[in-house]
Amino acid sequence: MKRILIVDDAATVRLFHRQILEAAAYAVDEAVNGIEALEKALQSPFDLYVVDVNMPKLDGYGFLRELRGRDIPQAPAIMVSTEAAADDQKLAYASGANAYLIKPSNPAQLLLHVRLLIGEADA
Repeated sequence: MKRILIVDDAATVRLFHRQILEAAAYAVDEAVNGIEALEKALQSPFDLYVVDVNMPKLDGYGFLRELRGRDIPQAPAIMVSTEAAADDQKLAYASGANAYLIKPSNPAQLLLHVRLLIGEADA
């Protein structure tokens, strides 16, 4: 079973994403900020990360930069944010994101990106 880490400071967003992903038969874990997410990623690898941008302590950009700078198995990351400007997307990709979605997430679009990035669907 593929493991996905949801990184978001909003409990309602984590629950929303968890329900979508668990219904699609993924194992889901959660982190409330980038520091907690990095600790979990260093303990045990994940197959995919779903990451918010704006979080306390360490934001999504910082988390991805830290993660990508580590000598550990890397997994794709979907940045999910309310920030819709082109510069926000550029910064997300520069930080190490593989996809960028605007909140609120469309469940079908989220699952399509998840399946593409973990190799369960064709482009």
